[in-house]
Amino acid sequence: MPVALLALAIGAFGIGTTEFVMMGVLPEAAKDFGVSIPSAGYLISGYALGVVVGAPLLTAAAVRLPRKTMLLAMMGLFTVGNVLFALSPNQEFGVAFRFLAGLPHGAFFGAGAVVASSLAKPGERAKAVSMMFMGLTLANVVGVPLGTLLGQQVGWRATFGVVAVIGLIAMAAIAKLVPHQGKPVEPSLRGELGAFRRPQVWLALAIVTFGLGGVFACLSYIAPMLTDVTGYSPSDVTLLLSLAGIGMTIGNYLGGRLADKALMPSLYVSLIGLASVLAIFTFTANGKVGAAVTIFFVGLAGFMIGPMMQARIMEKAGGTPSLVSAAVQSAFNIANSIGAYLGGLVIAGGLGLVAPNWVGASLAVLGLSLAVVSGGLDRREARLTPAMAS
Repeated sequence: MPVALLALAIGAFGIGTTEFVMMGVLPEAAKDFGVSIPSAGYLISGYALGVVVGAPLLTAAAVRLPRKTMLLAMMGLFTVGNVLFALSPNQEFGVAFRFLAGLPHGAFFGAGAVVASSLAKPGERAKAVSMMFMGLTLANVVGVPLGTLLGQQVGWRATFGVVAVIGLIAMAAIAKLVPHQGKPVEPSLRGELGAFRRPQVWLALAIVTFGLGGVFACLSYIAPMLTDVTGYSPSDVTLLLSLAGIGMTIGNYLGGRLADKALMPSLYVSLIGLASVLAIFTFTANGKVGAAVTIFFVGLAGFMIGPMMQARIMEKAGGTPSLVSAAVQSAFNIANSIGAYLGGLVIAGGLGLVAPNWVGASLAVLGLSLAVVSGGLDRREARLTPAMAS
């Protein structure tokens, strides 16, 4: 694998850490700002909103830039956003700076996925993309637990100061290791937007939204589930989340390799596995060993889907992959919101803390159904092409 992928992975590590560590240091930030925990939750949703808004807008605005320049610009904006957030005087500024830090998230991954794919040998493109996303999954294993610990011991501002340093390191690595890409061939915003006229592109985004929505329906409420249902102590939850992160890392690794060999069959198996594991979790959540094993497989099955869908959408976008590749990150964060919202609804409805797992399984089945439709369109197109040629 090209050494340039290391630079992209460092950037992904910083982005993954800043996105998810907020959940770990939320109590400290809430106390510092003098607000309630629910009010401090806007620091999480503010970042997610930045991702959803920034992915298409910044990618569209920078469509004529060389991709290396785009990567450096996005990582620079990310670093500035985190520095400003670490210096926030109050909750309102904090939410605004979290939004700013989230803006380059999708555009960075969109451009990075295209660069990673272009650097790989034929037949290894999904593998290369998964190596970049390895930084994102490793953030859940290393960055989030250590960032949470630093925030608890020193203060949450120190955590985001370190994240900003990671951003600077990523910029230096990209400048040194990523080769000059040149401008995209015939860069055109109209061409990039034209990819969204393809039904397969929308199907791919919907699979991400609902399939991965199943993961977040579970993980959004994993802490109270593990403490109130399984019986773990709050201090154990951090270790269990690291276990889920290890599953995510392995799943991301396997997903990239399977996508290069047999993308759609592997996607079907991953979604079936995710739906099954989430359904099983409703029962294993009552035992400590069963819950620990299951949470690992939730991360494994869920994050196998990521590199598969990134490869799928770039394939269906044809020669204009940048904007739709960035849109995957918007879909990912919409999945986060939908999963958390629906999981909260069933808990509020009195169905219990394990009920989000049933919601997650249902969303994964919906994602599988959409994948089957997409695969059916592939087969239909394959049958029509020889007929039209003759």
